[in-house]
Amino acid sequence: MLTHKELCAVAVSWLQRPASRSGPGCTVAISETANWINGEIPDAIGWRPYRQARSGSVIVEAKVSRADFLADAAKPHRVDGATGMGTYRYYLSPEGIISPEELPTKWGLIEINHRGHLKVRAGHVLLGHQEPDTWRHEYNQYAEVCTLAMTLNRVGDPQKLQDRIREMSSQISKLAKKNDALTKRNTELARDIFVLRHGNNENSTESLTPPISQPDF
Repeated sequence: MLTHKELCAVAVSWLQRPASRSGPGCTVAISETANWINGEIPDAIGWRPYRQARSGSVIVEAKVSRADFLADAAKPHRVDGATGMGTYRYYLSPEGIISPEELPTKWGLIEINHRGHLKVRAGHVLLGHQEPDTWRHEYNQYAEVCTLAMTLNRVGDPQKLQDRIREMSSQISKLAKKNDALTKRNTELARDIFVLRHGNNENSTESLTPPISQPDF
């Protein structure tokens, strides 16, 4: 059986699964990161930062036992869901621990079998394009912002990283232009060499055509 930490890693991977593969398509996903606002430590949370429908934050709570699942309901941010994080919310558990019928309102369910395969039993990722979105939660945006800020603080100075990315992007653009110019110059040189070897265009066809040998009789 997978440990709680291993389930959290599975949850992060699932959060980053693209929508084309029936995932939430989050561009950023992290696990077990605390914040100073509501005390919530989501097992995994990801963000899909786009303007189209069904974007926003997604949390996944990993449960290795029924006792763990049942105890989750007593947390303050579960009692008052609007104080918790997650535009969309899911439980992740081994098969047979949680049934879809006992899920809290608007919560999804992901099951993992003994082979490590995931199956979404409920949740917004199963909606068709024309179906109304009934899975969105009111959520604590301030807590989410603080969680992101604390994560950025742990990985270093984000401004230095941003400056470095811009510098590298500029260098890539300059190198691409230089490569285009060299490619063009190479084509011109190849044409000049061809002309020098084979003469002008009027004679090039004749010079490149091998002589036809006459059969011996």
